[in-house]
Amino acid sequence: MSESPPKKKGVPIDVFTNKVTICMALLFALPSLGIFLGIYYIVGNLLVGAALGFIVHFLILAFSGRISKRLDEIMN
Repeated sequence: MSESPPKKKGVPIDVFTNKVTICMALLFALPSLGIFLGIYYIVGNLLVGAALGFIVHFLILAFSGRISKRLDEIMN
């Protein structure tokens, strides 16, 4: 009877990297989407919601290097 190879313990690095990447993408995208939808549904003005969401999105992208470094320090 053939035996299966021993199972590896721990999480493969690819799975961990994908989860961190997805979390960072959500962290960068959801605030601007939330502001856009919040302004649109509360005020009812599509143009103001889109403009504020656009501004917040690019402000977050401007600081994305610092944010990812901070997250890297926290994770390690």
